[in-house]
Amino acid sequence: MSKQFWAYLRQQKYFAKSELKFIHKIPHISFVWNNVNCDFLTKRYEALKRHVYFENMEISDDPNIIKQWIPLVMNGRNPDQKINATRVNDGTDVNFGELTKSMIEHLEQKKKIQLYLGSDIQGLEKQNDSRWKISYCKNDEMNSCLANFVFIGAGGGTLKLLDMADLPEAKGYGGFPISGQFLKCTNPKVISQHRAKVYGKAAFGAPPMSVPHLDTRYIDGKKELLFGPYAGFSTKFLKHGSYFDLPLSIEMDNIKSMIGAGIHNVPLTKYLIEQVVQSHSDRIESLREYCPDARENEWELITAGQRVQVIKSDEEDGGVLEFGTEVIHAQDGSMAALLGASPGASTAVSIMLDIIDKCFIQNGKKLKWKKQIETFLPLHHHAEDEKYIKQQMRITEQILFPN
Repeated sequence: MSKQFWAYLRQQKYFAKSELKFIHKIPHISFVWNNVNCDFLTKRYEALKRHVYFENMEISDDPNIIKQWIPLVMNGRNPDQKINATRVNDGTDVNFGELTKSMIEHLEQKKKIQLYLGSDIQGLEKQNDSRWKISYCKNDEMNSCLANFVFIGAGGGTLKLLDMADLPEAKGYGGFPISGQFLKCTNPKVISQHRAKVYGKAAFGAPPMSVPHLDTRYIDGKKELLFGPYAGFSTKFLKHGSYFDLPLSIEMDNIKSMIGAGIHNVPLTKYLIEQVVQSHSDRIESLREYCPDARENEWELITAGQRVQVIKSDEEDGGVLEFGTEVIHAQDGSMAALLGASPGASTAVSIMLDIIDKCFIQNGKKLKWKKQIETFLPLHHHAEDEKYIKQQMRITEQILFPN
């Protein structure tokens, strides 16, 4: 769905240059070892292969074939180790920062669009006419504006803004921050040997977003090689936030949820403690499971950012920790907010379609927009037609990757 939307943006010349800097075609590979994991991967392959999106998926337990796919993963590996791998060749690497920058630059050219950077929201107040008064500060000067609809997509800052808005639908929600760290390769010769996203299986007790991966990434136009994630802990909700973010987020309406989530996530707490106390040598040892010849002096630790996992109330457990994204919306459709962490960026298009359904259906705009949405997201309305899906997938690939 997202790729089809980006293809439409390219056709509409949203991107100034002919080359798309934000997206690269990169094979996605799942790689496992030992009998249990190899059997699991075979069963998953057999299930996915039946779906139209995965009909071109390949599988192999032949070390020679896998070495052709991912030589860096196979170099130095024990030849007697039982391994298994699947490959999808039409995977992608997406730089969402670059994509966002391109979209905003295009919107800035429109006369009706105003962009306010470096502005801190100081208040969100519902007016009698259902509009929102947004108070903001820029360069020590206070200003305000009125909005018929407010969308809050502020990452770790979303909970704070929802608290300002005093939205009833947001009561009981909390957040638990986890920082994401990666090992970054510093040797260009090693980086050049790898061109794939290789995913393994998360360790027992580890959260879903901790699935280890050896990743080819393109950052600022430069090819990079990262391995991780390694979890860290900070009470900040944003990478450059305040250490008081977590304690100040605990209130009477969400304290039960926070305590309940903590009680029922002891394995996660144990996992985080183990991650935080790891040495550089410990991290290199886990890297060698995917890159056996890795040298300690050729990898450095970087902090990618903060993820605030959603905590929400639950009748049975008091509170549950969610690892995906969650949309909260006002009953009258005047406000929506996106909570949670990955995979928010990759599913942003489907999330926005969900918001249109929930927030604009009552004022008739859904019908007005339906035809327009069909022009750039035909798959949204033909989700069951396999022949049509294949045709649209081919068209999308040709637009995004013409060469």
